[in-house]
Amino acid sequence: MSVYYGQLIFEKSQEGRKGYTLPKSPIKHYELNDKYKRADCPQLPEVSEFDVVRHYTNVSFKNHGIEKGFYPLGSCTMKYNPKINLEVSSHENFTTLHPYQPVETVQGVLKIYHETQKMLSEISGLSKYSLNPFAGAHGEHVGLMIIKAYHESRGDHKRKKIIVPDSAHGTNPASASVSGFEVVEVKSNESDGTVNIPDLKEVLDDEVAGIMLTNPNTIGMFEKDILEISRLVHEAGGLLYYDGANLNPLLGIARPGDMGFDITHINLHKTFSTPHGGGGPGSGPVGVTKELEPFLPAPVVRKAGDLYLIDGKGKRSIGQISHFLGNIGVVIKAYAYLLTNGKERMKEIAKMSTLNANYVKDALKSVYKLPVDKVCKHEFVFDGLKDESIDVRTLDIAKRLLDFDIHPPTVYFPLLFKETMMVEPTENESKQTLDAFIDAMLKVAKEAKEDPEILKNAPYSTPVRRLDEAQAARKPRVKYKDLLEE
Repeated sequence: MSVYYGQLIFEKSQEGRKGYTLPKSPIKHYELNDKYKRADCPQLPEVSEFDVVRHYTNVSFKNHGIEKGFYPLGSCTMKYNPKINLEVSSHENFTTLHPYQPVETVQGVLKIYHETQKMLSEISGLSKYSLNPFAGAHGEHVGLMIIKAYHESRGDHKRKKIIVPDSAHGTNPASASVSGFEVVEVKSNESDGTVNIPDLKEVLDDEVAGIMLTNPNTIGMFEKDILEISRLVHEAGGLLYYDGANLNPLLGIARPGDMGFDITHINLHKTFSTPHGGGGPGSGPVGVTKELEPFLPAPVVRKAGDLYLIDGKGKRSIGQISHFLGNIGVVIKAYAYLLTNGKERMKEIAKMSTLNANYVKDALKSVYKLPVDKVCKHEFVFDGLKDESIDVRTLDIAKRLLDFDIHPPTVYFPLLFKETMMVEPTENESKQTLDAFIDAMLKVAKEAKEDPEILKNAPYSTPVRRLDEAQAARKPRVKYKDLLEE
């Protein structure tokens, strides 16, 4: 085979070759000031249209995505989302709107915003939502800003601490720190990773602004003492913040607001129909109780008679935290998803996510170590192989799964266990897909016992073999010139 087929697109470049023809510009020629010009031409490949098409097609084959294979990434809800929702959000009636249009000309979109807010309130049990935050972590930051504004509005300026469980998502302590709070860690129970109540009582004082929790927690266990936690935090004068990353198994069955949470963010890009991953797009709407409504970020959409209006900043609002009204495309996809499933089918999403997780967990616990052997919700955690005498790590198992065209589960998170593998099958995978994953995991466990070198040298079928993890993170080679300088 010619080396041409294995070349980078830069190596296929031929001077003078073009893959496009632009129409004649109606704009008259004018000279730019030299200070706005580059000193050198950009290093772009000169290739034919055919080469460009083949380049991007081949790159897509090298990437793994939810449309290519199973993607059981724990805590991230990497599920397939109906293409009809993307088609709806891409309609020209939405994509050609301008944010400065008169409000009378965008009534349809404002209706979508308003009704999405109301549906999220019904699902979560919170009074009112802002759809402005662009991501889950952005929603966390907004929620913490609301907590700070609430306490300061009451003249309670000493509340500088946010309690975060040791099993929390990594964004929780990061968001708290960025928001100006001191992070106070509370221990988890060894039996199930839930919040240790005695340890919580020890850290509660009049400097605590609130606590950040997700329920179920990061190992898929429901916080059975959530009402007690709510009582203790509220009696200490703090607020409860709900991280909505794990909302899927609660849909239509339990609501954060009913558990005592004052603020929540919901990841529309996980739970409600936007493909998750690749850095975006995202949306992390924030909901609050009636008492906290005045602190929501501006602007907000409200209905006055038959007209939908955009309200500016109120006296106690934390202000504007994003351009205009957030990520409209994600909101429209979520709206389509919510209307398609309706209130009647929300419960089925929760049940199937829980059923799938428990099915996989019980099928594999004979060969993989299960630190918490209880009924889980949408995800669960293994702690490496059950046979600890086998010299194989979780990383080796993850690398070997790539050869089965399966994206590995989340590894080494949460930090509660040494060889963590966190698996989230999601609610929309079929039994056949789950069985194939189970078979692959059993085969990998057998290989680990019979010939561990197979796993230690995996993967074999990927575009590149096992990378130096540290160097790949600290010194990634993502530019063609990086290769030329070696």
